[in-house]
Order: sequence, then structure tokens, then C-alpha cells
Amino acid sequence: MKTKATPKKKNIVERIQRKKRDLMQLINKYVAGSETGQEKISVKPKSLTVVELYSETKKEEDVGSILSKKIVNLSGMELLVLVTKPDGKTRIILATDFREPLILHWALSKTGGDWLEPPSTILPDGSVSLDKAAETKFGQISFGDPPCQVQSLEIEIEGEDFVGMPFVLLSNGNWIKNKGSDFYVDFSTKPKQFRKDAGEGKGTAKDLLEKIAGLESEAQKSFMHRFNIAADLIEEAKDFGELGLAGILVWMRFMATRQLIWNKNYNVKPREISKAQDRLTDLLQNIYKSHPQYRELLRMILSTVGRGGEGDVGQRIRDEILVIQRNNDCKGGMMEEWHQKLHNNTSPDDVVICQALIDYIKSDFDISVYWKTLNENGITKERLLSYDRAIHSEPSFRRDQKDGLLRDLGNYMRTLKAVHSGADLESAISNCMGYKAEGQGFMVGVNINPVSGLPSGFPELLQYVLTHVEDKNVEGLLEGLLEAREDLQPLLSQSNDRLKDLLFLDIALDSTVRTVIERGYEELNDAGPEKIMYFIILVLENLALSWDNNEDLIYCLKGWNHALNMLKSKDDFWALYAKSVLDRTRLALATKAESYQRVLQPSAEYLGSLLGVDQWALNIFTEEIIRAGSAASLSSLLNRLDPVLRKTANLGSWQIISPVEAVGYVAVVDELLTVQNKSYERPTILIAKSVKGEEEIPDGTVAVLTPDMPDVLSHVSVRARNSKVCFATCFDPNILVDLQAKEGKRLHLKTTSADIVYREVKDGEVEVAGPIVVKEESSMPRLTLVRKQFAGRYAISSDEFTSELVGAKSRNISYLKGKVPSWVGIPTSVALPFGVFEKVLSEDCNQAVAEKLDTLKKKLKAGDSSTLGEIRKTVLELLPPSQLVEELRNKMISSGMPWPGDENEQRWEQAWTAIKKVWASKWNERAYFSTRKVKLDHDYLCMAVLVQEIINADYAFVIHTTNPSSGDSSEIYAEVVKGLGETLVGAYPGRALSFICKKTDLTSPKVLGYPSKPIGLFIRRSIIFRSDSNGEDLEGYAGAGLYDSVPMDEEEKVVLDYSSDPLIIDGSFQQSILSSIAKAGHAIEELYGSPQDIEGVVRDGKIYVVQTRPQM
Repeated sequence: MKTKATPKKKNIVERIQRKKRDLMQLINKYVAGSETGQEKISVKPKSLTVVELYSETKKEEDVGSILSKKIVNLSGMELLVLVTKPDGKTRIILATDFREPLILHWALSKTGGDWLEPPSTILPDGSVSLDKAAETKFGQISFGDPPCQVQSLEIEIEGEDFVGMPFVLLSNGNWIKNKGSDFYVDFSTKPKQFRKDAGEGKGTAKDLLEKIAGLESEAQKSFMHRFNIAADLIEEAKDFGELGLAGILVWMRFMATRQLIWNKNYNVKPREISKAQDRLTDLLQNIYKSHPQYRELLRMILSTVGRGGEGDVGQRIRDEILVIQRNNDCKGGMMEEWHQKLHNNTSPDDVVICQALIDYIKSDFDISVYWKTLNENGITKERLLSYDRAIHSEPSFRRDQKDGLLRDLGNYMRTLKAVHSGADLESAISNCMGYKAEGQGFMVGVNINPVSGLPSGFPELLQYVLTHVEDKNVEGLLEGLLEAREDLQPLLSQSNDRLKDLLFLDIALDSTVRTVIERGYEELNDAGPEKIMYFIILVLENLALSWDNNEDLIYCLKGWNHALNMLKSKDDFWALYAKSVLDRTRLALATKAESYQRVLQPSAEYLGSLLGVDQWALNIFTEEIIRAGSAASLSSLLNRLDPVLRKTANLGSWQIISPVEAVGYVAVVDELLTVQNKSYERPTILIAKSVKGEEEIPDGTVAVLTPDMPDVLSHVSVRARNSKVCFATCFDPNILVDLQAKEGKRLHLKTTSADIVYREVKDGEVEVAGPIVVKEESSMPRLTLVRKQFAGRYAISSDEFTSELVGAKSRNISYLKGKVPSWVGIPTSVALPFGVFEKVLSEDCNQAVAEKLDTLKKKLKAGDSSTLGEIRKTVLELLPPSQLVEELRNKMISSGMPWPGDENEQRWEQAWTAIKKVWASKWNERAYFSTRKVKLDHDYLCMAVLVQEIINADYAFVIHTTNPSSGDSSEIYAEVVKGLGETLVGAYPGRALSFICKKTDLTSPKVLGYPSKPIGLFIRRSIIFRSDSNGEDLEGYAGAGLYDSVPMDEEEKVVLDYSSDPLIIDGSFQQSILSSIAKAGHAIEELYGSPQDIEGVVRDGKIYVVQTRPQM
């Protein structure tokens, strides 16, 4: 009998009242690898010991497959035991830094526990045979540079008669043993190849992973051994930082998913396992307190280890189905469909399905018994087909699978019931609330005290959760679970000797949210957008409570709350705004998935290769980690809501960036970046999963279709429109799947401003789609440049800008001064004219740089494009002539601009480096290949540098005075971002705020889309150095945007909160700012008499234009 410290059920209300909380209090900015959350630190791995160095030396020799490697500590000294398999033999290499003379007392074993005298044919020279053993002296070995010394010996055994080698050591008459027992070398372990395809440990704590692999044969003995070894390594893992703890997590996950042996003929008492586990979890708890930047990883390790050593019970549902499939060779058919369903959405139905499978097997595979169990518990064939991952097939097993399946499904049933009855959560709650066991049974005398300092009302809240844990309608239960997690949060960041009990409770609550939300999917089948949005808010809150560096998630959460309020107040733009928050939330999930891939996958692949883990398990390692948490549930909810929002906001399935009719053959690629320099021989429609915005479009491409969302005004978008290439984002995953399935087929794409209709073109059918041709080399436009000369001046003011001295960017800014309306600001400018770079390069002080550049450019002309990066680095070595410094200083001061050198010498150095980076961008890959494509002589390309004071912008904008998507010249199109414009024109993820405005009604802008960019760039008062080449804005060639503009100071990246941004939430402010932007664009277009592409910023409500050029 168990008495819990919880109140009686009669006090429990039917729905809890959630406290009002400030979401900003939930923000943590902990970044792994950072002590403060802001400053990155690098932890160098410990230097190798002499024995470890010797081990590395032996591994570099041709020693064959590595069976095992272990380094044992001997009272401050080390012993290496390395077992290899060269040419069918078994070789044992022993080495130690022990100083005293050492003798190996050894034998061979055929059963694993016996001592047998080794055959005389394998005894090393100088060995002595004894009764059931032999003795061999270690010899001194010198190796390495500088030379190191170890004692070493090698034994080589022919054939497969023996399974292992027991031994002890003898020194000066004293026996040296392994913690009181004999040492034992196991020969039966599967060979571990140090595979090249595992990346050779790049991006991992390699030394730690190899140490883990060397200790695995010891860890296999029992959980006690594994947890003790993990505890011994945890300090070293912490010193490696993020990658070290990632290595421990990967190892523990391999254990939890039974990729590693749990127990190898070793009897160990449960309390010994518990003691080892307590030791490990205590150490993890201590790091959690002292190193908050690793808390997310530490939670994941604790979740994998679990209170009982078998991990988080909710996660075991997803892990153990894989084990059942692997153990019983049943990876296809109904079992695979059930596996997919379990990964997507586990529910109480799974308990019934598991019972139906058990009954079916017990009935000697009578399929009618399977259906009887299902139907009696309310599961019909239609219900199986209604799951998001439908179960179409009936079970079908072989008779030889019967015993194994009954055993494994019986164990699995306990896991399913533990989750869906809340048993695991109940035990975590009991551990924190305290209980005392009385009466009879094995728990008699167990007395656990409640954790001190729990908030008022917390026991009642937990009792509410337990009472409702099996409710069919889950909304109230989810609120209770999250309220409990919110109440726990302050305690998890405080010092508490029972911290790990609180952590395990929080992990159990987190896991239960995932299970409950999946159970609630059915509740959402007929629900409106309001309910789906509320569920999204609840799951997002759950994620924010579990993730480190969660600022982006918190602002997404605030955005969803704002969207829900807009919906409730019947705001006409609620769906359009909610769509932007949905896009941002998806970006946050994708960013997290990429970080897991970067941190965990290399460790999984390398350690997995050392331990012989199944390749399929390595391939899906990170994917399974991501699917394990509530991020997968959130993604599923977003997918439910997306089509509803698109329909409500009249967004359709496509965003057309370049509306061009096209006919071509479908090719599917992961990233446009990987094929940007390719040339397709036939008209090609590229389906690219990733398009960031900075890429070139490959020759021969007639269309690029992507699920990615590059800005309409990004480089690749402009390129597509200029090249008359169809370019569009597809938001419907079903359409994308259909297009990808047509790889190799010929399609006809017909576009409108809002949609694409496509059909397959049959062989022999003639299709003409507008002016589509694959450009032959000879038909590419030939552009000529006039080489610019140094005009004798290092710096000029804006009233001196001419076409001989500067490019169109500088001249246009000079032209606007005094001609635009007075309410439009134009920043003060000076320039380093054409020829200054070449003049600086010719100075005596830069002779060595000039010679090095000349050599590199010859390599480049010979076709070695890998030299581009080296050329850019070399340009940064240039020294400034004193006359350049003096002239630039005088021009900047006389123009009213601040001179960086007046602050200090370092500030001038920063400015000089920025100037050189602009010059060096002549050799960036995108620009170089673009000029080659149009046969533009790269040597004739000259770079002036436009120098402007940076306006510390509230917002930045780009205007196209003719709508680029529709070609409508009566309509202005513009995009706006918070902060500096680099996030708009550069490859920053997410969308800007976009709007159109009729030129006949400039006071009525119409918002087309709200922003989803998570990052804004902000900067102190500073100077920017803008590229201004003679290769920009040539007729028929859009060279603008190819070269770099470099601020003197680094921009600060700020995570954006749109829910408090007046441009989003204040209608009159929005109308005022957007109208002003449209009016400025219209005024500049009228000034030039042609469509313009304009960049500018907004500061304190005032419009500034920083550049304009003809719209291409």
C-alpha cells in the first residue's frame, strides 16, 4: 500500500485557471559552447598521454581491422589493450607507461572463463610456459618525434580456436589485477572499421568517441558497468564542450535503442545498477547547475538514461517498435505502417492494436481473431485508414517468428500502457511529492520525502493532471500539464539537492504533452482555425520550456497570441498575419533540425562506425531525435492550419516570382547552389528543395520551382526575371510531390500572376512556350567594358562624381541631391574613384602582394577557380599609401562626415579593411562566374568605392516602381524589413513585409504579406563602403548586387518581436510609413522617367534613399 502526499480528488476542479504570465520571462539565450550565452569559447581537447600516442601510432600502421581498444588506468599509470585482425589472425598489442619491469602472466580461453596454456608456437621470444599459463616480459619501445618510451609486447594467434585471453601483471613480485579480478581480452567482438565514410571524426569530440569505443566491451557487461563508465567520462565530455556531451548523448541513445548489448552474461543486483545510475545522474545534475548553456543536451541525456535506466518511457514507444522489427525480421507490411503511425501519433488505440497482434499470434495466426479484438474495442478498418499514417495491411508473420514476437510485444504492451495510463508520469510525481510505503510487499519501509520549496497549489495541480490524464478531450489536460511546467521553471534554475527529481518530473510532463497532443488530433479533425491555433500555442509553449536559446520561439508564441486575438476580433487580415507567423515557426523548427544535424549526426556516424551500429540506424539518428519531441507534433499542426490560412487569405498554392511560360524536362535537386554553375543541355525545369536567394540560375534552365521562400527582390529573383526564367514558390506539398515524381518527364508550365498550371507533354508533341531557348555559347550576350584609369585622385566628393570616375550607383545618389522632395533624405557621400585599387597595388610597399596576385590570377585564367578565395585573402594584405589616407580624411571631413581615424588608429584600420573587402569582392564566386557567362572581360572590371554614413535604420526597404510579379506599370511593389537592408537583399531566411500601391492612390497601400524574418541587423553610428563597379547596370546584364557592400562595424543580429512592432500592429503608423515609401518611389521614377529599383531606410519616420538604379 502506498500513501501519496497529494490531496483528495474531491478538491479537483474540471478546468484549471491558468495564471497570466509574462512570456518574456521565459526567454533564455543560452548558447552551447558559451559560458555567458553571448561569448563563444573553445575548449581544447586534453593532450594525448604517452600510451594514447602509442595507440594512435599503431592504428596508423597496417594493423588490420580493429576488434577492440581499451586503455585501463593502473594507479596513475595506463595500460593499452589493442586487439586487431590482420589476415585471419588475432593480434594483441599491450603497452604501458609503467616504469618498473613488467611481466605478463597470461593464458588463452575457449569458453570465456577458463585458463589454458598457450601453444608453444605462438609464444613470443623469451616466454616461459607454466601450468595452464605462460609468462612473457614486456620490452622497452621508443617511438615518435620527440621520442617517447613505453613497455610493450605483441602476441599473434592463428585460427579461431580461442575466444579470449585472461591475464594479470607481475611487477617486483606484486600482482596487478583489474579491480581485484583478472583482466580479460575478448576476441569475439565484431571488427570495428575506422571507416573513411564516417568523416574520420570531423565535427566530433573524436578522442572521447574513440575512448568510448575502446571501453564498450566493458560497458556491455551490464547497466552498472555502462553507467559507471559514463560517469567516469562525464567530466572529460564537459571539457570538450557541446560536442563532448553530444558524444555521451549519442552513446546513451545507441544503448536505449538496443543498438548495443545491455547485458553480457554478467549477474548484477538491481541496487548496484541503481547506485551507478544515481552516480551518473548526480553528475549530470551538477553540470546542469554549473553550465546552463548545455541544459538542453543534458535534459536529452537524462531523458535517455531515465530514472530506471531505460530512458523516457514516452520515447521508448518510438524506440522499441524499431527493436521489435529488427529482432523479429518484420520491417515491412503492417508492422512498418504501424511503426510510421507510432512515430507520427501514438494513442490509446495502439494498446488495442498491440493486444490484437498478441491475440492473433496466440490463435495460431487466425486473422479473424485480430479483427475481433480490434472491433470489440471500437477500432474498425475505416478507423485504421483514417490515421495520418494509415494502416492498410493486415499482419502476416512466419511461424518461426511466434515466440520472439509474443515476448517482445508483451514487453511493448507494458510500455504502451505506462504511457497511455500515465503510470510513468505518476511515478515521477510521487518521487517529488513524497510517499511512504506501508502494509505488505517489497516496497515496505521505503520512505521518500517531498521536495522542499514547491509552489503553493502545485500538489493540487499535479493531482488534476493525474485525474484527467486519460481524458478523451485533451485541451484542459494540456493546460494543466503546461501550467505545471511553468510552475517548475523557476525551481529548475535554482540550487536544490533534489534538482534531478524535478528535472525528471519536467521531462515526464514534457513527454506527456507529446502523447496527449497526438491523442487530441482526432479532436481537431472537424475543428476551426481558432482551436488549431490554440493547440499550436500550447505545443509551442511546451517547446519553449524545453529548448535552449528560445528567443525566436517566444516571439513566435507572441505572434500566435496576436493572430488569435485578430481572429477573435474579426480582423480582415488575421489569416495573412497568421500565415507569416506560421512561416516563421516553420523556419524555427528547420533551424533547430539543422543544429541537431550539425551537432549530433557526425558523432552518431563516427561512434556508430566504431561500434558497428547498423547503418540504417545511423542514417536516421538525428531524424529520430527530432521526431521524438513535440516539434514533430507542432509541425503536424502547422500542416493542418496552412491550407486553411492560404484559402482564407486568398493566397493560393503558389507565389509567382517570375511569371514566364515554360516547357522543359524536370530535374530534382536538393540545393540550387550545388548546380548553379552547371549547364543543362536541354530545357530544364529545376525542382529545388532549397533556394536561399544568392544563387545564380544555371544555363539551360527554363524554370525553378521550390518550396523555399526567397524574397521577391533577392538576387536570384531578379536574375530569373531578367533571364525570362519561370521562378515560383510552391506551398502545397502534394503538388511538389507530384512534380518530383515527374522527374525526367517533359512539362508545359503556364503561369498567371498567382498560379501555375502544368501538364505533361507527350513524345512527338510540339509545344511552344513563349521565347524559350537554350542559350548556345555563341548566342550569349557579349558585353564590353572600358578599362578605367587612375585619375590622380584617391578620394572625391559627390559634386565631382562623373562616369569616368565612379559607377552608376554613386552618380545616381549625387543626381538625386536637391531634386527629390525635401522630406526625402539623401545620405552624404564621398568615393574612392576607379583606378585607386590598381594604383595602391602598384605602390612599392605592396610589391609582394602584387606579385602574389599576378601568380594567382594566372592560375585563375588557366581554369583553377579554387584560387578565388586565395585572391580575396591576398587583397586584404594591401597597405594604404599615406596620400590616400590624407585625401580620404580631407574629403570626408569637408563633406560633414566623421573621420574614423579621429577616434583612434584601430578605427581607421577597420575602415581600411572594409575598403579592401569591397575591392576583393571583384573575385567572389558569384560575380566571377556571372561575368564569365556573359563573356565580360574580368580584367577590365574596375571597382570604385562609395562611402556613406550609415543611417541607423528602424526599417529598410526596396522599391520596384513597376510590379515585378505582374509587370503592371501602374503599381508600385515594395518590401520592408526591420533594421538594415542586408536581411532583405542578402540570403537571410524568411520573408519581408510586402505591399503594392497604385500610383493613382499613393495613400492606400495594400499589404500582400507580413514579415517572417526572425533576424534584424542593427548597427551603431558608422560608415558603409559600397561597391560601385563599371560592370553594374549594363544593358542586358544585371550586375547589381554581385559585389559586396561592407560596413566598418559589424552589425548586431537581433531576434525580432513583431507582436510589438508599430508597423505591424498600428494601422495608422503602417499606412503613413508605407505611403511615404510609395510616394518616394513614385517621385524618383518621375525624376528619371523610367522604372526604378530603389533602396532606402526609415529612421524616426523619415524616409532616406541610399541608392537607385534602372529596374531590370
